[in-house]
Amino acid sequence: MSALEIREMKDGFGAEIRGIDLAHLSDSDFEKVLKTFRQQGVVFFRDQSLSIEDHVEFAKRLGPININRFFQPVDNYPMVAEVRKEPDQKVNVGGAWHTDHSYDEVPALGSVLVARELPASGGDTLFANLSLAYEALSPGFQEMLETLEARHSSRHVFGAQARYSEEVSGRIGNPEKAVQDSLHPVVIRHPDTGRKILYVNPGFTIGIEGWSESESKALLGFLYHHAQQPQFQVRFDWQPGSVALWDNRTTWHNAVNDYPGQRRLMHRVTIEGTPLQ
Repeated sequence: MSALEIREMKDGFGAEIRGIDLAHLSDSDFEKVLKTFRQQGVVFFRDQSLSIEDHVEFAKRLGPININRFFQPVDNYPMVAEVRKEPDQKVNVGGAWHTDHSYDEVPALGSVLVARELPASGGDTLFANLSLAYEALSPGFQEMLETLEARHSSRHVFGAQARYSEEVSGRIGNPEKAVQDSLHPVVIRHPDTGRKILYVNPGFTIGIEGWSESESKALLGFLYHHAQQPQFQVRFDWQPGSVALWDNRTTWHNAVNDYPGQRRLMHRVTIEGTPLQ
């Protein structure tokens, strides 16, 4: 009999799943994890002892693996990206609100992040739920947003002239591959739940299609401020053996950079997505 236990962190967003071993997960427990993941947007696991192979195999149960263009991979494991900050480095990877891969025509489904080395304190990750953020808007505003498309790009973050790319040199590379530009609806529907999602993010969204720069900046600024409100967020405190699985369509995330002089190493495997509707 399964000992699986689900502890919801906030009504409708985020859950800790306890009492299971992700390296030896039964089909029935996997289905429960998958259902919770789809409902909650992000799920967390404690006290895991995943090898790199276990990490990859669990991710493969969720879908095909995305090989990241820019992140430094783990030696001999191109599908596993390092998210690393050394004690002498000041800028961390992912230390601002963003949605991974929104610059791709078919953005990633999500990622599985495993803690490998943690600072003595700090280094939490914030997550925001963009379905809850959308649902809190007025019906008239929702209707207007549903007529819009937004432009997303990788160039200003990972390209050769990008300041961020310089600041995380050695951890992010291949600037010549930062040529992705995409156009996505501002409001999408989740492919599994049908819930509407506000699909713009501060990291990779560069404007509203057909709008001027100043008009785009005004609307996007309002939406970013709205979505960052505490009622749409959960915060995860990493501990040895912690694992996070997030839905990249539903959520933003932000790795808090509050551990100067300490090392933090995470391994990330990203799952391929499906076309947005």
